[in-house]
Amino acid sequence: MPLHKTNVEKGGAKRFQHIDTSSLAFETGFASFALEEFPKYQLRAEPMPSAVAEGIITQELELDGNPALNLASFVTTRFDETTHKLCDRMLPVNWIDFDEYPQTVEIHNRCVNIIANLFHAPLEEGQQAVGTSTVGSSEAIMLAVLAMKWRWRAARKAAGKDYARPNMVMGSEVQVCWEKATAYFDVEPRYVPLHDDVYVMNPEKAIELCDENTIGICGILGTTYTGQFEDIATLDALVTQMNEQKGFDIGIHVDAASGGFIAPFCYPNLRWDFRLKNVRSINVSGHKYGLAPCGIGWLIFRSAAYLPEELVFHVNYLGADQASFTLNFSRGSAQIVASYYLLLRLGRRGYQNLMHTLKELASYFATRITEDGRFRLLSDNESLPLVAFAIPDDQRTKLGFDEFAIAGELRKRGWIVPAYTLAPNLQHQKLLRVVVRVGFTRDRADMLVQDIRAAYDHLVAMAGLLNLFGQGLAVDDTASTKKPESEHTATALGKMLHGNKSLQEHAEELRRTHDLPGARHLIHMQNWGTIHAKEGTKDAEPRRSPVDRHQRHKKRSGAVC
Repeated sequence: MPLHKTNVEKGGAKRFQHIDTSSLAFETGFASFALEEFPKYQLRAEPMPSAVAEGIITQELELDGNPALNLASFVTTRFDETTHKLCDRMLPVNWIDFDEYPQTVEIHNRCVNIIANLFHAPLEEGQQAVGTSTVGSSEAIMLAVLAMKWRWRAARKAAGKDYARPNMVMGSEVQVCWEKATAYFDVEPRYVPLHDDVYVMNPEKAIELCDENTIGICGILGTTYTGQFEDIATLDALVTQMNEQKGFDIGIHVDAASGGFIAPFCYPNLRWDFRLKNVRSINVSGHKYGLAPCGIGWLIFRSAAYLPEELVFHVNYLGADQASFTLNFSRGSAQIVASYYLLLRLGRRGYQNLMHTLKELASYFATRITEDGRFRLLSDNESLPLVAFAIPDDQRTKLGFDEFAIAGELRKRGWIVPAYTLAPNLQHQKLLRVVVRVGFTRDRADMLVQDIRAAYDHLVAMAGLLNLFGQGLAVDDTASTKKPESEHTATALGKMLHGNKSLQEHAEELRRTHDLPGARHLIHMQNWGTIHAKEGTKDAEPRRSPVDRHQRHKKRSGAVC
């Protein structure tokens, strides 16, 4: 039988298979190293066979979550064989060696131009777009902040004005990389607070925070919290009016990390990009809905006028003059080539079909998860293909658990569904979020709904039992009895179960009012002898020892004593 999983070469592509443990070489190597304690934080003195080293690493990686069930991440986790082949081929290629790998540089520049045209950059015939690839959107955002700050500072210097206190305006729902960028580059962040039932930045409030030291305003095309698009068209109109009235030169950067590959295909008439006068730069993550492997982002400028020359560095020690505008230098080329392959293979129609399918799947899941009233939607169907949902406020006080408890229960089934709170000002609102990506299907949506409801029912039952323990029932504190994991107090179920009723009558009432899960838990615990009525109540009976209960269970189950 195989012991470990590993990546092995087959037909030029990586396939996920088992190590062949039937070979004498592996068995000999495994036997030699199976009992050895390996240093984890120091270099081992002697080498070992590659298959054994691979097996050791693989058995650790098997403890990780399943990427296909990770519904927290926007990052693509499913690729075809050609993507794997191209990435394997590009492993030795350092993208920054322009003179050695000129065609890779050409492929990179094609990607920049394709994306710039997708975002309606105002390019003349034959004109090259201005932009670069980055290690995800975080680096792209940091470069954009630097460009805005340098350009603002140069204008202030030329006018003989103070340039010591730059600020940037953004909604409080921005991703954490914006907090990093403003902290790293000494820019004051000015956050527009959110309000109940409004989970994106208010454009009018953003304008109120601007002054002569504002280097730019961030507009988000798809927030991390609820996936909603900010109203960038309205923001652009207000910025134009403000600049004309006050003599400012404030522009907009659009954080389209998630929405940049959604809006052009699902909402082609939505004006959010370079069609708007004041949009000067846009970032997008190629490894999200661009469908490329993890570690690729893109930063596109409206024109060279918005990228200060001082931020572009030229080196020639690799054989030719090279212009570099990145925080990193050496970097792999696999994600760049994979991005070009996907842009080439899918084309506009391919991306359009995929993104519309994801949007329909998100709509289907949103309908299913809210159809029985246990949850309410916080997201909408006119933005990213994700579903943010929460326990309704009028039910929250009646339950003995929250969204975090549901997320914990789902992890037991392998699902990674994040629970979190909204941005500052709305941190009282807890929610769950499911990101719909390639690989998500209607069948998987149904399975997830089923498991969420099962987790909900289980928590309802556990919360009710916790309340029962204080209402006249006791639990045996034996080694075989696990106490409920939830520490929340019960409300609705507990109130229903008090009174002078037998446990069987409690169970029957549970079946009528709370479906079957609560009844199953109650009867199961009664049969095992871990729950019983206190003396003097209708169900009271002599307490048996753990051994007695063990014998009773064996008899019921048919086991031999």
